[in-house]
Amino acid sequence: MVREESYSVGREAIINALTHSEGRNIEVEIIYESREFRLRIRDDGRGIDPGTLEAGGRADHWGLQGMRERAHRIGGKLDLWSRPGSGTEVELSVPASTAYRTPRRKSTDSASRVSAAG
Repeated sequence: MVREESYSVGREAIINALTHSEGRNIEVEIIYESREFRLRIRDDGRGIDPGTLEAGGRADHWGLQGMRERAHRIGGKLDLWSRPGSGTEVELSVPASTAYRTPRRKSTDSASRVSAAG
């Protein structure tokens, strides 16, 4: 689940940068640290209006709100930094205990099997 939600946050941030920033560069940084996983997307575009950031996004647009909800769903945190004319940076941080958890495998021992023959 962490992989899918992280991908969706990153995808939305990149699409927003391509669609709205009018910037020349977009950087994507993936950081695996012992304490957390971080995904950063930066652009050098026009930035986000401060009123839009304060409101949590634009009316009838789900991008910023959706990214926050996805981060929350996986126990992560979403930070946004932006100023008009200075670009935007989006960072998703997920604690290592959640981000690096290995999926549980289904047990195949005989005690967990159910017989259809009954």
